[in-house]
Amino acid sequence: MLKQFFALLSRYIRPYRKHLVWAVVLNFVSQWLNVFSFATLVPILNLLFKIDTTNYSYIDFEWSDVDKDILINNAYYYVQQVVFHYGEFLTLLIMGGVLIVMTALKTAGYFGSAAVMVPLRTGIVKDIRVEVYDKVLHLPLSFFSEERKGDIMARMSADVQAVENSLTSSLDMLIRNPIAIIVCFITLFSVSWQLTLFVLIVIPIVGWGMGSVSRKLKRSSAHVQGAWGDIVAQLDETLGGLRIIKAFLAEKRMLKRFADTNDGFRIATNSMVIRQSSAHPMSEFMGTCMIVMVLWFGGYLILQDKSPIDASMFIFYMVILYSIINPFKDLSKAFYNIPIGMASMERIDFILKAENPIKDPENPKALQQFDAELEFRDVSFAYTQGRDVLKHINIKVPKGKTIALVGQSGSGKSTLVDLIPRFHDVNEGAILLDGKNIKDVTLTDLRQLIGNVNQEAILFNDTFYNNITFGCPGATMEQVVEAAKIANAHDFIMESERGYDTMIGDRGGRLSGGQRQRISIARAILKNPPILILDEATSALDTESERLVQEALERLMKSRTTIAIAHRLSTIKHADEICVMLEGEIVERGTHDELIERNGYYKKLTEMQSVN
Repeated sequence: MLKQFFALLSRYIRPYRKHLVWAVVLNFVSQWLNVFSFATLVPILNLLFKIDTTNYSYIDFEWSDVDKDILINNAYYYVQQVVFHYGEFLTLLIMGGVLIVMTALKTAGYFGSAAVMVPLRTGIVKDIRVEVYDKVLHLPLSFFSEERKGDIMARMSADVQAVENSLTSSLDMLIRNPIAIIVCFITLFSVSWQLTLFVLIVIPIVGWGMGSVSRKLKRSSAHVQGAWGDIVAQLDETLGGLRIIKAFLAEKRMLKRFADTNDGFRIATNSMVIRQSSAHPMSEFMGTCMIVMVLWFGGYLILQDKSPIDASMFIFYMVILYSIINPFKDLSKAFYNIPIGMASMERIDFILKAENPIKDPENPKALQQFDAELEFRDVSFAYTQGRDVLKHINIKVPKGKTIALVGQSGSGKSTLVDLIPRFHDVNEGAILLDGKNIKDVTLTDLRQLIGNVNQEAILFNDTFYNNITFGCPGATMEQVVEAAKIANAHDFIMESERGYDTMIGDRGGRLSGGQRQRISIARAILKNPPILILDEATSALDTESERLVQEALERLMKSRTTIAIAHRLSTIKHADEICVMLEGEIVERGTHDELIERNGYYKKLTEMQSVN
């Protein structure tokens, strides 16, 4: 578990190394001050309360040859001199003042070490969030069609929060507490190596008992985070489908479904929290057992004729040993927290380590403009191997021409146009742009030549201006207004309360369907792409909105190469070529009049629409 934890840190710690160094330094300083502050108690006990009646003399020494006994002797000598000149009570006040000053320095060191860790902790979490968001932006659309959006949102929110609450908070404890334990054990060895060896025999038994709980916590935490993902996914579905839920009187059914999911989350959480809550009482019990066993063994040593440790030093030893208990408790708490965070990090890594097959070539060809022809050359595509959605498609679209795709739902029309900007990659064949395979150019060069207007106008909770300039952030207001006028959007924008600075609501919820579509057309006009993809851009509109949108589309299509998916066949009568698709294949092609004369599948489609 620790190996995984430190491997995770190595991925994100580099920008914050100076904070880590300062935390280590300040923790070492504060821990040594802690030991020395307790050490001042020993001469006070021995001399003030006449436990030690030895008359000490100062011993000269060189720092290169100094040892522990000389330093202790001289310390006793100075305390004895202070007692002699100023009396016992004033000496007690002086030593108490020294203890207060050293404790103040120690606590300042603790505060400083905690303060320098804050930018590290928050910085790592920030970097994880940014990395996950960046990965989401660059993953192919196929990834999101296979995964629930709500679960992905849970991984980006709740799981990242769990990493912050468990892993990064544990990092502080994993720095401070090992330092405290190392410093204390050095001190304990210097006081009594016999007692310390006994402690080292007892500690692994204590650690094994604590580790047995932490190993189960990771499994419990992964189950809890998965259950939380189910809740977020269901909430997302509910908010997106409220209109249908109400229309079909399905409130009770959805409530029961949500209650069952929520109850599963509660049961999983109960199990995890109960295990987590056992950390403190278990460490408290184990720590007390260790202290009692050391007391037994230490008492045995002191009661011997030639004891290796006297009573005052044994008290000091026990004080230092007891000061190890809290670091061990915190360390055990970290060991309980780390599995929770690692379980969440594994869920986050599911996104971060997801393979992205849509990549730029190592040596891309230049593609700055579109001059001649877009070609589908024997293109086949399948979402799942062995189940082709498109089969041997061959289409040539000369510059400035309009090609329409018609056919039943599920015939592969939208999939075909999604291959042009490389939302998916072809399985067989190639798509060529001016003779260059689109896989041989960068995604940036390819997509800057393409504009999209979809059936569902995808807008953002921002102003009219920012939505129109979404693909052209440097556009001037004059250019935005001109694009809006061409798209028949300027008038209703100016009728809003703040004009182009008006917020349009979540996904453009304050606008009608026709208004949303005209804003998306204005966005495409401003981008001014040479290739235009229209995916049933008027199919969901009423007659008046369709007329306004169709006018805007006709202006947009002028002098552009257009591939239009048509739901209403009346909108593509004037296309240069119409390709009729059925079950992933082109079964007919030609102009509107030619296809009508052929008396085939296209004519049946037009007759069905006429009857409707």
